[in-house]
Amino acid sequence: MAFRQRRERLRSILAGSACIRPGSVYDATSIRIAEDLGFELGMFGGSVASLAVLGDPDIALITLTELAEQMRRMSRASTLPVLVDADHGYGNALNVRRTVQELEAAGAAGLTIEDTLLPPAFGQAGTQLIPLEEGVGKMKAALDGRSDPSLIIMGRTGAVSVTGLDDTIERARAYEATGVDALFFTGIKSRGELETISAATRLPIVLGGAPEDMTALDYLAGQRVRIALQGHAPFAAATQAVYQTLKALREGTSPKNLNGLASAELTSRAMRDAEVKARAGAFLGLKNK
Repeated sequence: MAFRQRRERLRSILAGSACIRPGSVYDATSIRIAEDLGFELGMFGGSVASLAVLGDPDIALITLTELAEQMRRMSRASTLPVLVDADHGYGNALNVRRTVQELEAAGAAGLTIEDTLLPPAFGQAGTQLIPLEEGVGKMKAALDGRSDPSLIIMGRTGAVSVTGLDDTIERARAYEATGVDALFFTGIKSRGELETISAATRLPIVLGGAPEDMTALDYLAGQRVRIALQGHAPFAAATQAVYQTLKALREGTSPKNLNGLASAELTSRAMRDAEVKARAGAFLGLKNK
C-alpha cells in the first residue's frame, strides 16, 4: 500500500467521531502481528524505539537516522499506518524540518513534535520545556518540511504536569494556529483537565496515557480524543519471554521442553512464509512442499 494511503487512513481516524487504541510496534515482527490482529494504527514510541534499537532507556540517545531506519524496516514489512514519536525533532527548528523529511521518506503516517527540552540541560532536574516561541517555530518548521500534505503532524506538549493547565492551553492554541493536524497531550491526570483542554481547543486530541477513570473510549471520544495510547506492554512482554527462555536454557532445560514459544503456524504467518514461497515458485521455479 502506498504511503499516502496509510496517511489517509490515519487522517480518517482523526476526522472520525470514535476513539481508538493503537498497537505499540517497534520492529518488523511486532507490526505484522499488530496488523494481523486488526489494529487500525501502530504507535512507535520514543522510549520503545530506544529500547529496541539501543537497549538504552529513554534519555534522548537515539539518533534521527536510527529512528528513521527502524521506521523504514516497519514500512517495508507491513501496510499498517504508524504514528511516530519524533521527540523534540532532534535539535532546533531546522533539525525538526529534516526530521519530518526523513520520517516521511521512511513511510511514517504521522509524527509528533514536542516542546520538551531534550536532552535535559546541565544541572537541571525534572522535565523542562522550551519557550513557547521556540515551540511555535518548531511546529512551523515541521509543516514546512513535509512534501506530502497527507502526512500528519501533531504538536505535542506535557506542560500540564510541568507548568500547569493555563500554560498548556496557551501552548496548544499557539500550536493550533500554526496549522498542525492534531494536538498530543501527556501528563493529564483528571477528567477536569481533559475537559478544560478540550473546551479550549478545536483540533483532534491524542492522549498519551491517562488514569484508570479516563479509559472509557466513549467518554474520550466525547472529549474529541481520537487516539488514546495504552503504553508499550508488547515490548515488556517480549523482554520477559526472552529472559525466561534464555534462563531456562541456561539452567539446562531442553529446547523441546520450553514453554510459551510461538507456534510454527504463528511464526510462519509473521514471516509471511506463504507469500515468500509463492514468490520462490514464481521467480525461482521452486515447488512448494
